[in-house]
Amino acid sequence: MKTRYIFPILLFIPLLILQTTIIPLFAFYNATPDLILILLVFYSISYGQVYGTVLGFVFGFLFDLITGSLLGSAMLSKTIAGFIAGYFSNENKKDIYAGSYVFSFIVMLCAIVDSIVYSFFSTTELQRNFLLLFFEQGFLPGLYTAIISISVIVFLPGRRLS
Repeated sequence: MKTRYIFPILLFIPLLILQTTIIPLFAFYNATPDLILILLVFYSISYGQVYGTVLGFVFGFLFDLITGSLLGSAMLSKTIAGFIAGYFSNENKKDIYAGSYVFSFIVMLCAIVDSIVYSFFSTTELQRNFLLLFFEQGFLPGLYTAIISISVIVFLPGRRLS
């Protein structure tokens, strides 16, 4: 079996542990960065849209099962995020996207969509203003995740996670 199918799952496990235990300590107005989404966007850009969509499904399914959240909410949001990130997978430009600050903008776009879809299915507060919900549950976590994703560019300038 190819390592490109197993290695993301092996990276997913420690990131899930970090995401559920340590990352909530760094919450900013109840917004936390999504490390799993950063990994998903990186692999979606590297290997294509179909790979990113399937990997998003697997990551979301495992996240829902392990954390005990509403089954299907993270699965749907991560699948959509992997699909969107896969649009930026171009054989000629994937090294440019994965190694520059464009990566952070792609992560921010995917994180905003991921956060909005996830909060739509998992929140119980449907009486709130939609614009406020977009800002608190979508834009802030997306921006926070994009800022954290800059570390991928800084610490992995020429390397590939494959």
